[in-house]
Amino acid sequence: MDQAPPPSRFVRQFALTQGRGRSKGTELALDTLVRRTERGVRAARSLRGEQLAIIELTESTISVAEVSAHLHLHLGIARVLVSDMAALGYVMVSTSEIGEGGPDLPTLERLLDDLQSL
Repeated sequence: MDQAPPPSRFVRQFALTQGRGRSKGTELALDTLVRRTERGVRAARSLRGEQLAIIELTESTISVAEVSAHLHLHLGIARVLVSDMAALGYVMVSTSEIGEGGPDLPTLERLLDDLQSL
């Protein structure tokens, strides 16, 4: 009897968001900065998996893209998880309004440097 192949890593990640590819709250840009809150630190005792890892990673401020890279998560999944945690008050996010031209060059260069250092 043939066994079904194991689910792909992406399918498992998609399950982390209960099948959602978009946030219920604010859609976060990849350069959105994230930092844990005191509420998040207290909640860490009851968190598991990726949510706990996000709390641990955000002891210092990092971007959503960095969360994605550190946890080896698809960027869309990381955006949903961070947005959900922000809605619960576990992390705070810092968004800036970006004009139609997108983020400025220094921001993109810093993000690229951070991602390459991983």
